[in-house]
Amino acid sequence: MTVLAQAAEVTRRYGNVLALDRVSLDIRAGELVGLLGPNGAGKSTLINLFVGLRRPTSGTVTLFGGSPQDPAMRRRIGVTPQETGLPEALRVGEVVDFVSAHFPEHAGKHELLARFGLSDLVKRQIGGLSGGQRRRLAVALAFAGDPELVFLDEPTTGLDVEARRSLWDGITSFHEQGGTVLVTSHYIEEIEALARRVIVVGHGRVLADDTMESVRDIVGVRRVSFTAADLRDWDALPGVLGAERAAGGRVSLVTTDPDRLVVELVTGGTPFSGLEVRQTTLEEAFLAITSKEAAHV
Repeated sequence: MTVLAQAAEVTRRYGNVLALDRVSLDIRAGELVGLLGPNGAGKSTLINLFVGLRRPTSGTVTLFGGSPQDPAMRRRIGVTPQETGLPEALRVGEVVDFVSAHFPEHAGKHELLARFGLSDLVKRQIGGLSGGQRRRLAVALAFAGDPELVFLDEPTTGLDVEARRSLWDGITSFHEQGGTVLVTSHYIEEIEALARRVIVVGHGRVLADDTMESVRDIVGVRRVSFTAADLRDWDALPGVLGAERAAGGRVSLVTTDPDRLVVELVTGGTPFSGLEVRQTTLEEAFLAITSKEAAHV
């Protein structure tokens, strides 16, 4: 597939702070990529490099084969940063018209607002919108210029469940029509709902880059669940990263070594029943990847 954006051995420093450390990755046409990482991992810095708001300290970043600082390249993308500001006195429809006018091709205003559930707000002043409505509008504006590639940095922060799902539908619709998206999020379920490819970053480095299923497999984490009336010292069991106990004595252990864990339970004489071993969620894989990385820093 055609590479739309590329980072090659990119390092970015802010004074003594190393935000990105020799990061290399490609964003290819038609992908919907989820970028995961804790605060300070380098997610926003990476997006700022791709859209031309920052330059790398070393390494190279290209956008459509050219420079991210080239206006001709930047007119082919859409962006929603973490923080946005819109003119309070303008109406929603006026803001869409203003942003659309900066692009040679643009989406139809009413079609764009309908895609993100904003049709009934077209004549509302920005100053009269709720925080969630402003955020939905900020995301919609990323698609105003009929872009080929969209960067969304924490797009649904502060939204309720219904509003988030409405945005998910709009993003998915764009992707299904051939658009390319890179989205960052703190909501694990958001990445699971949207992304086909998952990139996990931590301490300025790429820790994993693969399909969702493969990211789970990379860490080898499984969830072992069973019912046990009396289970003590679970943290001493092999490879256990975390545990939950539910009503009725149901215990769930997240472990990197499920086979050894089950053997230990059997040989240790712990009475249990209803054993179940399953693949982890993306959240469990993400926590395992980042915790392993932190242990080596």
